[in-house]
Amino acid sequence: MDLKNVIGLGVAGNFAHHLEQAGELKDFENVVTEEPDAPKGIFPFYLPGSDTFLGIYSIGTTELHLPTYEANAQLEPEIAILFNIVYDDQKSVIDLIAEKFTTFDDCTIRKEGAKKISEKKSWGINSKGIGNKWIAIDKFEEGGVMDEYRLCSFALRDGVLHPYGVDAPLPGYSYFYGKLTKWLIDKMNHQEDFGPLEDIAAHLKTCKYPEQVLVSIGATAYAEFGETNYLQAGDEVYVIAYHQGKDKPDFEESPTKIILHQKVQ
Repeated sequence: MDLKNVIGLGVAGNFAHHLEQAGELKDFENVVTEEPDAPKGIFPFYLPGSDTFLGIYSIGTTELHLPTYEANAQLEPEIAILFNIVYDDQKSVIDLIAEKFTTFDDCTIRKEGAKKISEKKSWGINSKGIGNKWIAIDKFEEGGVMDEYRLCSFALRDGVLHPYGVDAPLPGYSYFYGKLTKWLIDKMNHQEDFGPLEDIAAHLKTCKYPEQVLVSIGATAYAEFGETNYLQAGDEVYVIAYHQGKDKPDFEESPTKIILHQKVQ
């Protein structure tokens, strides 16, 4: 699927313990949230038509390219949802309609001194990853297809397979379904340029009000290997969404399983 005209936004801090493990809590020390477990905000990782580094289409499928400079890069295993955006006459976002979901690697460099989250999120072609298929969302609420899905991830290094993120149910996200949609709409309209966060309404305007948004809804907590190891050239990474009633958390293809497999360059 061609996503080159779709704005890409990510959610920061939507899974318990991820920010602590990633060493990024300090970035958000002055960001106040309405609830203790609320995500910290949203950030852009792809802005179609932008003349900044975020205008480079960074989403790959089979290869993950590390920065050419020395960088501490970690796999961020996530679910990405494609939403249709509904605007009012003043170009405010009034609704997001969830169409389908897939797996996503929001690969991030742990970069000291970065002023914005986006500076850690995109450094060129193939700095992100997306799964090998999409699953249609029948309804983005309890009782829908996503109730039955789990997310797991692995890194293969020197012939040894390591769990990278914890195996987690999708409804285990802090904000999900209607609560997430309502929160996203608010942030897309009202999030200010503050600390590590950016004015998303201004980005929507710059991108000429795209019809769709790809939202990576947050990375899971890390397993021990993921927390203590950065990615290296030669690694292979896997992010897998599987139906807990039909699939196993392995690499065997099935109609209901989504596999992202990237070779790290």
